[in-house]
Amino acid sequence: MIAREIGIDLGTANVLIFVKGKGIVLNEPSIVAIEKETKKVIAVGKEAATMFGRTPEKVTAIKPMKDGVIADFELTEIMLHYFIKKIKARNLFTRPIILICCPTNITQVEKNAIKEAAERMGARRVYIEEEPKVAAIGAGMDISLPSANMVLDIGGGTTDIAILSMNGIVSSASVRVAGNAMNNDIIRYIREKYKLLIGEPTAEDIKIKFANVYKPNKNEKLEVKGRNLLTGLPGSIELTQDETKEALSECVTKIIKSTKSVLEQAPPELAADIIEKGVVLTGGGALLTGLVDVLEEELTIPVLVAETPLTCVAEGTGIILNNKKLLEENQ
Repeated sequence: MIAREIGIDLGTANVLIFVKGKGIVLNEPSIVAIEKETKKVIAVGKEAATMFGRTPEKVTAIKPMKDGVIADFELTEIMLHYFIKKIKARNLFTRPIILICCPTNITQVEKNAIKEAAERMGARRVYIEEEPKVAAIGAGMDISLPSANMVLDIGGGTTDIAILSMNGIVSSASVRVAGNAMNNDIIRYIREKYKLLIGEPTAEDIKIKFANVYKPNKNEKLEVKGRNLLTGLPGSIELTQDETKEALSECVTKIIKSTKSVLEQAPPELAADIIEKGVVLTGGGALLTGLVDVLEEELTIPVLVAETPLTCVAEGTGIILNNKKLLEENQ
């Protein structure tokens, strides 16, 4: 089957592709491995991810997306071209319609660049939609009614917060504090406290499998391996769960502050709706242990995690592709 209408969640950490009639057909890391001198592409996606932090000197694994926007246009285009080809989204006789999601704070120049990259790949028509709106739709919210829905989408590069009503965004914020910043804070904390250098994949594992940002267990410990900065030799330390809360406190505080700011901008009637409905968490950051409890304590409103937080945006593109009125709005 040739894909004619596809939705792309162009994330800092992962790219997800939804094909109308087939569902989510691709979920791969946003990583490209290239030879430094020749710039020749060695691997893309999952294969490139296995090389991240483990490549020889002549090869480098790069994340072309940074903070929710394109940091390297050429590599992003190569990556998208590879994924589009992988799902057989075009041939000589068919050019797909593509819907791409982006953070709320990207500039028109950045939007145009994303659009042009998709057009060069052979798209018949390209639509750009704001990520929190698509995440809310994918989470099952009915944003068409004159009542408020609030979404907090914590991705790899950005946290997008939005209050939506009548198919539009009433107030929003996009902050460059999300999964990657959390990983960096864990790396920094361990480096400064224990003089042990760890890589991003190790930090990601700590965040997902061990970290707790609300009432952590002080007796819970994890052995962390890396390179001792004083001796230059391999080393290990014991990290407590309490320390992960400390390491991630700055990121969590910034997310809370931005969420409060969006709530303060809401008209009184919509604020009343949010008190009743609460806020829905989407994105990989929604799975951080203890985050729901911290947010409920700080915001004093209900906080819920979407049924499928990791795929909400991709699923939202599918719903929009099936609704031509939603697709044509704001274009």
